[in-house]
Amino acid sequence: MNIGLISNDSKKELMQNFCIAYKGILSRHNLYATGSTGNMIEDVANLSVHKFIPGQLGGIRQMAAQIECNEMDAIIFLRDPTTTDEETNKDFMYITKLCDISNIPLATNIATAEMLVLGIERGDLSWRDLYK
Repeated sequence: MNIGLISNDSKKELMQNFCIAYKGILSRHNLYATGSTGNMIEDVANLSVHKFIPGQLGGIRQMAAQIECNEMDAIIFLRDPTTTDEETNKDFMYITKLCDISNIPLATNIATAEMLVLGIERGDLSWRDLYK
């Protein structure tokens, strides 16, 4: 499965810890991330990550293009819900809209990210192969 990983600056350490905790599962899938998130994941979790450019420089748009083409099977977007940055909120809403249109599961916090990854491990998302 193709799994997209995005995190706001205040959630990058949480994303790193998540990837360390679920390295065994994540290592069996294709991981995609915006630039700095991908670099941080590779550094601490020793996972192979296809990295787009940094999110604020267009990496969110690159990830969005993959979603629009139905090339992602799941997205984990750990975001800071307290941010007042209008551009960050626009990016999140755009990714959310695209995931809803294409029926791509989207986790926005650590609890749903854990459920999503465990569901992938159990095969609960095998329907994605048929959907493509």
